Amino acid sequence: MSIDRIVMAFAGIVILLSLALSQIYGPNWLWLTALVGANLLQAAFTGFCPLAIVLKRIGLRPGMAFE
Repeated sequence: MSIDRIVMAFAGIVILLSLALSQIYGPNWLWLTALVGANLLQAAFTGFCPLAIVLKRIGLRPGMAFE
């Protein structure tokens, strides 16, 4: 699995988790969804993603987006 797919899967998991937590504990958890969305948007334009940097350092194979 490439870094790109891991980053997308991680973002999807965090978004779904924050949506579930907002239903259980309150709407403030939606800020986590907004944060993940903003990070995905800036990564699309800049190529900077903290998770991708960590995954690359531990030796995972980069994809096309985070080389």
